[in-house]
Amino acid sequence: MYIFYKDAFHIGIAKINQMDILILWNYKYIVRRKTREIVRMVNVLYSYPFTEIMSPPEILVGKG
Repeated sequence: MYIFYKDAFHIGIAKINQMDILILWNYKYIVRRKTREIVRMVNVLYSYPFTEIMSPPEILVGKG
């Protein structure tokens, strides 16, 4: 069983430190479209600054 609080912890640390981009290799859970959309919705709901979740290859080719 996967422990999701570890993913939430990474995202929370990025938010607290006002990071614009969170770069992760975790394709199975964090760097997937559904998770990105949920994080985006929570940011809008609570008026938090937006943090983009990306993978290293996306950064290298300029996608996002």
